[in-house]
Amino acid sequence: MTNVEGADLILTNGHVRTMDDAGRVAEAIAVRGERVIAVGPSSEVVRLRGPRTRVVELRGRTVVPGFQDAHCHPVSAGLDLMRCPLNDLYLVDDYVARIANYAKAHPELDWIVGGGWSMASFPGGMPRREILDRAVPDRPAFFDSRDGHDGWVNTAGLERAGVTRETADPRDGRIGRDPDGSPMGTLHEGAQRLVVTIMPEDSAADLEAAVLRGQAELHRLGITAWQDAIVRPPNERAYRAIAGRGELTARVVGALWWDRGLGLEQVEALLERRAAGPVDRFRPTSVKLMLDGIVENRTALLTKPYFEPGGGPSDVVGLTYIEPAILHAAVTQLDALGFQCHFHAIGDGAVRLALDVCESALRANGRTDGRHHVSHIQLVHPTDIGRFAALGVVANAQPYWACDSPQMVELNYPLLGPERVAWHYPFRSLLRTGARLAMGSDWAVSTANPLLEMEVAMTRVDDETRGAPAFLPDERLTLDEALAAFTRGSAFVNHLDDTGVLSPGMLADIAVLDRDIDDPDAGPLGDARVVATFVGGSAVFEDPALGG
Repeated sequence: MTNVEGADLILTNGHVRTMDDAGRVAEAIAVRGERVIAVGPSSEVVRLRGPRTRVVELRGRTVVPGFQDAHCHPVSAGLDLMRCPLNDLYLVDDYVARIANYAKAHPELDWIVGGGWSMASFPGGMPRREILDRAVPDRPAFFDSRDGHDGWVNTAGLERAGVTRETADPRDGRIGRDPDGSPMGTLHEGAQRLVVTIMPEDSAADLEAAVLRGQAELHRLGITAWQDAIVRPPNERAYRAIAGRGELTARVVGALWWDRGLGLEQVEALLERRAAGPVDRFRPTSVKLMLDGIVENRTALLTKPYFEPGGGPSDVVGLTYIEPAILHAAVTQLDALGFQCHFHAIGDGAVRLALDVCESALRANGRTDGRHHVSHIQLVHPTDIGRFAALGVVANAQPYWACDSPQMVELNYPLLGPERVAWHYPFRSLLRTGARLAMGSDWAVSTANPLLEMEVAMTRVDDETRGAPAFLPDERLTLDEALAAFTRGSAFVNHLDDTGVLSPGMLADIAVLDRDIDDPDAGPLGDARVVATFVGGSAVFEDPALGG
């Protein structure tokens, strides 16, 4: 190696996991401008040092390509952080206390809004309006659940929205009701719109602040790129405004929301939004198609009916949010137009539907570079596992849920029965058949921390119950496989082909961890911390512990 101009940055004497095809682990990496210029032994890489080179002594710490989150919601997460977040709480009394304190501190607000409550905190996963009335008795209040599929509204909110026992359920949702038909305070799926549509809209300034708040949190966790899984026009304007000012330091793919209340006529509007072009690091090139709901409220689409909570048979198979005929036509058209299709599919019926429509598009258009992906893959029928690789569809996993959490054990398993419980999150089975695996968090539904997410993918036990029996242990991943999914796999989904690997010529999107994660004495992966994040060679997060 010869020193012509000198590197801008050298990270030396560490463990650089390149994630290249050979799986090389080097000691040092050098960056000039936005790109990696050398990876190799420290004794060679340091020869690229120039008079203005920053040299960081890693002292044995691990360097990896910047993590990429293939499915998250930074704008709504940022808004929650700015308002009244409940994500770190699990007890009902704690929810009430925090909400009451927030309401007291903000007498000027017409509505008290926040989110992040856990379904497992309430009997049957359904909170009552009277509980929220204890915290906010004097004005409307609305809090969405941790996964966004249910809303909790107080009595004043229901009255303001005019929701009564006579209000009909919408096609894509249900009102939680008492035996006499009165609304109890839980709104499932599309029923949330009965309240949300009359709430004050988020201002442009609030949305821009939320993007920046979310970006800072994701950079702190080593994330350099993500796919925002729901980008409606107001959020898109926020991204474009921030990117236009040069403040969007992450690489972001926007998944434009497919309005399930409309049909094919919306394709023209999606084309117009994409034709406005990328702005700096923001590209609106994907389309989010939400096919079903979740198991816990029986809106996830199954191939066979749910069991009743008591164990008896039912005739409920869940909901299909987009009519199959429209979905087939839409995906074929979007694929031909060069859009990526990003599917939400929880139930095995929804996963099968996503694969079916991708197969129709493949027959009609031939192989394209859409890189379509199915997010969540919670339940996959065994006969559909091999179809991912055959169709070139990416399995986009959110691995933090792949464990025996209280919500799964109490609210999910009884509705499915033992046979279908064994179909959950089949990570290893998908890899075994040649499927490409990407990963994301669905933040703020779960933690945004990729290291915690990967630990669960590797152990099938969450970080709060380490040492407990693994959930479906045959589906566990290795460290290399989990890292590949959160780097190379998600980079593929995001069409960021010059990221996800640390080798000369690639963009210098880098995360530095606080330890050698391959050391058997390093402790659980989820306990590791990111001490620096670089995007294009520029630091976007640094802990003072980094040094150099």
